This record gives sequence, structure tokens and C-alpha cells, in this order.
Amino acid sequence: MADSLRKAVMQAMTTVYDPEIRRPITDLGMVEGVEVDGGKVTVHALLTVAGCPLQDTLARDIEAAARSVDGVTEVTVRLDVMSEEQRANMTARLRRSGAAPASQPGTPQNIFQDSATKTKVLVVASGKGGVGKSSLTVNLAAALAARGERVGLLDADVYGHSIPAMMGIADERPTMVDDVIMPVVAHGVATMSLGLMKESRDQVIAWRGPMLDRALSQMLSDVYWGDLDYLLVDLPPGTGDMPMSVARQLPTGRVLVVTTPNEAAYEVAERAGTLAKMLKQPVIGVVENMSWLETVCPHCHQTHRVELFGSGGGGAVADALTLGSGDPVPLLAQIPLDVALRAGGDDGQPVVVADPDSPAAQAITALADRL
Repeated sequence: MADSLRKAVMQAMTTVYDPEIRRPITDLGMVEGVEVDGGKVTVHALLTVAGCPLQDTLARDIEAAARSVDGVTEVTVRLDVMSEEQRANMTARLRRSGAAPASQPGTPQNIFQDSATKTKVLVVASGKGGVGKSSLTVNLAAALAARGERVGLLDADVYGHSIPAMMGIADERPTMVDDVIMPVVAHGVATMSLGLMKESRDQVIAWRGPMLDRALSQMLSDVYWGDLDYLLVDLPPGTGDMPMSVARQLPTGRVLVVTTPNEAAYEVAERAGTLAKMLKQPVIGVVENMSWLETVCPHCHQTHRVELFGSGGGGAVADALTLGSGDPVPLLAQIPLDVALRAGGDDGQPVVVADPDSPAAQAITALADRL
């Protein structure tokens, strides 16, 4: 009886995922053993590092899984820390997961350079700042995760990194397991940014081009991304060093160009799309942000659309990129101006999560569906 119950509890542990690594704890060697005394069960689990920030979440998940087994009346979870040897074995398994064999033992791998990768890499670009590119990226990532997709989000805007604050994790730090960095998970999205690695939020990063390329390489190779369905990359605005580094290090990436309706924005956005074409990156479409504002007229009390930034910018960019490449580049979405979208960015709660019925959330969710 005890042996069968022990096996049933161990089987239940296969359904428990480490909240940071997002793999079953049994695959990671994190279950040291199960003791059974009648209906009382004690699960001995191993943390990857001492002071793991999500150990309470892990303990709750283990307890819930064990209690789901018929015959279990009481559950105790005992947490210890992996030995150096156990952690080294787990790190080796993580390094091998989803990556081609390293040229030298221990050499980090950028698994997204493998032509066989199943991860869809979506690079979000804009010609200029202030068009809401990062807000769109954050909400699109959260919308895809809400659909059940496994999503990673890489903040490649090294100087102007705003992704951590928009995801509500600006004061968090990634967990290090030996030399492997665990991305911070928020709203179901595995997120990595140099902003998460700084000593303080007000610290300034002032690097030249070669340092940017190296930083991107480390965020792709040293971070455990796992088996993703989508990796979204938030590019800095413009046509500088980082877009070229991204094109080289993420050869399967496809570009989504973000603009606003006004002429000053869409002329520059066209350059971002043209650069992508020069770098052999397919442009899958254009998103027009801040397309209109819905407001109630104080005179007729009807709802009207006010085009604060004009109209037609997104379509103009799509037409120009289609003409320049010969391949169809559609206007995929028009996102209205929405106070809830701005508030969600300030509060670290993407609008697709905090206010899914708002106009902007519905438009972004429809974009995720279309992708």
C-alpha cells in the first residue's frame, strides 16, 4: 500500500513545474524522495539556490499535487538546497535542452540560431521613439501567453529599457543557477532585460556598439529560455547597431513595424522596415498605434472617433514596404488611444490582463489571434 501510494505521489510530482525554469521538477532532479506513513506524505524537494524567491509558490504547488492523490490525508513539504554536484547536473541538462551540441563543453548556445528551432521569433521595430512600440510588445506578449502559448520577451532596447517597469518587475532580479540566468516570469511571460541586471533602477547604461552586441549575445545564450512558442524582441527605435545585431543573432526573426498615423512618424517607420529587408528579415506586417480616440461629444452625447494624429499612416507604411520589396506587407492592426493602455504600462499591468474589455486590449488581442 505504502509503495503504491509513494509511486502515485511521485507521478503527481511530474505535473509540478518549477516556476522559474518552467519544467517539471522531476525532470530537474528536484524531488529527492517521498516518505509515506499511512495517509501522511512527506515530499523532500530541492531548491536550485538558497533563498529562491519563488520557494513558497513551489511548496504550494507540490502540496496541491500531492493532496490530489487518492489516499493522501496529510502533506508535508520539506525544502532543502541542491548540492554543487546536483546543481551542476541540472545546469548541464538545461544547457542541452533544445540546443545544438556545443563546440566545446560548457559553451553557451543561442538556441534560436538553430534553423530547426520551432520558436517563432517576432522582432518589434519602429523608426522613432514615442509611437508605443514597447507598450504594444508587452501587451502582445501577454495576449499570446493568455492563449496558452509559451512566450519569451527580450528587451533589446538597452539604453531605454522600459519592459521591466511595464511588466511590473522593475525591482526584481533574475535567479542565477551557476552560470545560467533564469528569466523573470510575469503575466505568464519569461522576461529578460538588462534593466533587470542593474544594481539600481536609476543606473545608466552607456555602451558603444560592440558592447551592445555582446550584451545581446549573453541574453540569448546565458539565459534559460526553455521551449518557447514565441520569442518577442523589443528593438530600440531607429536603424542603429542593435537591429543589425538582432538580425545576425536571430536569423529566423520576422519584423513587425509600429507607427502612428502622422506623416512624421510613418516616413521614419518605413526606414525601419526597409532596413529589415536589407538585413534579409521578412516584414510580416505593420501596426498603426494611436489611430484614434473615442470620446463622447458634450453636445450630441454620441461617441465619435477623433483622429488626433491624422489618418492613413499605417496603410502608407504597408503600401511603401510592399512596393519596395515586392512581397505583401499588410496593415495588421490599428490600436486606438486608450487611457487604460497608458495606465497599465505605468502600473506594470498590461491592459490585456488588467482591462481585457478595453478598446486597446481588444485590438491587441485580435492582433494576437491574427498572428
